[in-house]
Amino acid sequence: MTIYQAIKKGTIDLKINGIETPKIKARLLMQFVLGKDRQYIIVHDRENLPKNKIEIYFNYIQKLIAGFPLQHITHQQEFMRLNFYVDENVLIPRPDTEVLVEEVIEIAKKNNSKKILDMCTGSGAIAVSLAKYLENVDITAVDVSKEALKIAKKNAINNNVENKITFIESNLFENLPDEKYDIIVSNPPYVKKGVLKLLSEEVKKEPALALDGGTDGLDFYRKIIDKAGEYLSFKGFLCLEIGYDQKYDVIEILENNGCYQDIYGKKDLCENDRIVVANRRVNKFNK
Repeated sequence: MTIYQAIKKGTIDLKINGIETPKIKARLLMQFVLGKDRQYIIVHDRENLPKNKIEIYFNYIQKLIAGFPLQHITHQQEFMRLNFYVDENVLIPRPDTEVLVEEVIEIAKKNNSKKILDMCTGSGAIAVSLAKYLENVDITAVDVSKEALKIAKKNAINNNVENKITFIESNLFENLPDEKYDIIVSNPPYVKKGVLKLLSEEVKKEPALALDGGTDGLDFYRKIIDKAGEYLSFKGFLCLEIGYDQKYDVIEILENNGCYQDIYGKKDLCENDRIVVANRRVNKFNK
């Protein structure tokens, strides 16, 4: 069986089992099995595969059919043009979150922000990307999961920014030092508890800890918004990723808190509401 024939059969197997983007996944899986890039696959697609590679490849195809995310097999996910290691202990970084990172980068450059807190860091995708694309920043990355922090540290090392990030195991703000941050950024769990069982099999393989936002999906927004003002510096920014239908709920929580002003939202490339940003109200905290 040639590379071309294996990919074609893999694509058909994935397609008839309802797997999204079957052709892309079949090809990426082949790249992983062979340890080669896309160009190699194109140029050498008529070459015969060794029997052991065929067996490995179709075993992985069956894993995809069973609902395992491709990224949990390859342990790779691109985000902000960087490569991240991922496994079942962290949420797989998604392109939608790049909108949040790009907004934070813009805010940081415009306001000369130096100290940034990434709350619920997970794989470290946000913290590592900010450290990579911003100069002279001091980033603190927080997560309640020890396993997630191990992966975040690994990604910081792999992208050569480990000296710019401090990792802290903490349930939100509990173990944080009494410091001020120019920007607090977070992509918290925001899926409604009742919706978790309706998610795709792939998403169900990701950690519930990183998905479950409580009954209405807003638990973490309430907690973060309630405490963030105390940790923001003079005119600091709170930047949050949100679910597509949560913009007005999150804005209402911010407004009712009384610590924030100049609140605005932005959409992702699919025109879904994706982030909400707020500025700390100057006269609320004087310390």
